[in-house]
Amino acid sequence: MDKTLIARCFAQARNTYGREAHVQLQVARRMASMLPAISPRRVVELGCGTGNLSRLLLERLHPQELWLNDLCPEMADCLTDLLGPADRHTHVSFHPGDAETMELPRDTGLIVSCSTLQWFTDLPPFFCRCHDALSREGWLAFSTFGEDNLKEIRAVTGHGLAYPGMEELTRWMTGAGFQVTHASEEVRTMTFAHPADVLRHLKQTGVTGTEKRMWTRGRLQAFCDEYRQRFSTRQGEVELTYHVRYMIGKRLDLSHHNL
Repeated sequence: MDKTLIARCFAQARNTYGREAHVQLQVARRMASMLPAISPRRVVELGCGTGNLSRLLLERLHPQELWLNDLCPEMADCLTDLLGPADRHTHVSFHPGDAETMELPRDTGLIVSCSTLQWFTDLPPFFCRCHDALSREGWLAFSTFGEDNLKEIRAVTGHGLAYPGMEELTRWMTGAGFQVTHASEEVRTMTFAHPADVLRHLKQTGVTGTEKRMWTRGRLQAFCDEYRQRFSTRQGEVELTYHVRYMIGKRLDLSHHNL
């Protein structure tokens, strides 16, 4: 996982992400609707991107502090409305860096993340770090993707991310000291006029951070031919699958949990 390349791809896509990331926006809205009815003093969002979920967190939770993080420092350009003095009730700050290794603020009421954890390299230690950073009755909520995510791309190119299963996620969260209160998944399908539009969509949402091969004219033509042959609809369009998983966990007191 080359996080420098991942960051560069998302930085380059930050001006087109809002126009193209329809599924990610829908996921952010659903994630926000699933959050427990709490009033946390501090909310930490990891992988905030252009702020789709961030704005919903402000509207729904009204925390005193919203601590935003993203791997790409350039995402600050998309968050100016949040980082300005518009909402004086909530102090909003932006902290670029790798959420897997950077220090998270202590005594946090909610750590939340949307469409980000699939880019992490080692989730069990990360869940433990979240447990340590949360307040005694804190919550961890996130969405990530499942094994059928972008399955068409994997089938044609043989390339894609390795996604953990729901049982693995549950086991890792439980092992880190969380009571899993919600676990669900859904499949969302997008359609495009041409296979080249699928690649354009992925590039404009930044989801090309693991692809290091050059797209020659011959490779592009072969990709489009096979994609259309295997994944065309009756209407002559082509499909792209998003497989989304939602997980919410309540922090347990490990000293009591181990008795």
